[in-house]
Amino acid sequence: MLSVSNLDLFYGDAQALDDVSLEIKQGEIVAIVGANGAGKTSLIRAIAGIQPSRSGKIVFKQEQIQNLESHRICNLGIGQVAEGRQVFPTLSILENLEVGAMLPRARANAKRTLDEVFAMFPRLAERRAQLAGTLSGGEQQMLAIGRCLMGAPELIMFDEPSLGLAPLVVQEVLHTLRILNQRGLTILLVEQNVAVSLRLSNRAYVLENGRVAMSGSGESLLHDDRVRQAYLGL
Repeated sequence: MLSVSNLDLFYGDAQALDDVSLEIKQGEIVAIVGANGAGKTSLIRAIAGIQPSRSGKIVFKQEQIQNLESHRICNLGIGQVAEGRQVFPTLSILENLEVGAMLPRARANAKRTLDEVFAMFPRLAERRAQLAGTLSGGEQQMLAIGRCLMGAPELIMFDEPSLGLAPLVVQEVLHTLRILNQRGLTILLVEQNVAVSLRLSNRAYVLENGRVAMSGSGESLLHDDRVRQAYLGL
């Protein structure tokens, strides 16, 4: 579904991604793990069209998308749940969700999608008129996921979905990811909790200093001594 080939990305003279290649097959959960500053968010920003790459190729469903405008990439079917949730605090829950359905690909089925989002997140349905800025962190994360779903994505990129959330809420968010995947959505997951990421994913890539250092099934990397020592403290 998505392939990244020999991607280089710079911020000024500082190189954030160095010859990164990976692929995601339809229906998979693929995790990107690594230390802070390894290039995980830069990779998501490049795929989403937020940060232009210097060289390399990104292909989504046989179409080259590197350096397309981000709204065009969204309309092709790539959604993003950004780090820090990024809801519109002065808009209501309903208004935030309606913003997500502004993509041309999403408009025709917006009402049905809204019903599906409210069925998945009943708390949002109950509080649809409440301002997003007054929600708890967990509720804002549910809203951010719901807003992404309103855009009718086929691939969703999650950037640190558990960041700043209580442990019970984290479990709820991860359960939601599993449900979305079971419903046919392909997921690219960047998550600070390496053990959780690897258990959840079909395959994973380890980024170190902007390069892919290791890759394999989530299960095999979870039991790899280098990963256990570097990221799991074992």
